[in-house]
Amino acid sequence: MAILQSNYIPWKGYFDIISKVDLFIFHDDLQYTKNDWRNRNRIKSRDGLIWLTIPCGISEKRLICEVVMKDKNWQKVHWEKIRNNYNTAPFFNHYKDFFEDFYLNKKWDYLSDLNQYFIKYVSNNFLFLKTEFSDSREYNLKLKKADRVRELLLKVQSDIYYSGPAAKKYLNEEYLTQKNIEVKWMDYNNYKEYKQLFGPFENNVSIIDLLFNVGPESINYIQS
Repeated sequence: MAILQSNYIPWKGYFDIISKVDLFIFHDDLQYTKNDWRNRNRIKSRDGLIWLTIPCGISEKRLICEVVMKDKNWQKVHWEKIRNNYNTAPFFNHYKDFFEDFYLNKKWDYLSDLNQYFIKYVSNNFLFLKTEFSDSREYNLKLKKADRVRELLLKVQSDIYYSGPAAKKYLNEEYLTQKNIEVKWMDYNNYKEYKQLFGPFENNVSIIDLLFNVGPESINYIQS
């Protein structure tokens, strides 16, 4: 299994870890951090890399699942930037209907709801993954920080835990081993390149870049 905070239109590495587990738990009852991946990501443009950022205010005194998006104008702005930069990509029209509905028709109040919806839809319908999804709020967790991860792993009786390399700073691997939980560390290097628009290849961009350029074969490019 894997446990991660939800991100806005994440990069392919996020979906790589989803593809490796049978259960993926969104960990959104943690403190919100500004200037992070929760509410922004990057795409390629004719002028280089650009950020798509959802305005969420500057307060950090709230959980990710409590972040309300009061400004609704960003949805049309983001879609226009995506459409203007990817409308000549080989598979733009293949996914256009989903993105128009996502940005123009649906009304989102909570950042967590938006992020989770996008991640689950892309995983199930575009990458054809069989991973099940859950939310940490369903498990009535009592502990804090790294202890929460251990508490959650024990509650779901997981025997294998996939984690990003950044967690090595705080995760007690020895403790998990003692509980018969094997930790597998993700390596986000060595992804295959694919043909992109607008100049040299850029690895660290939203999954939408891969979808629009590669289409149904995208699953073959998210394995590190």
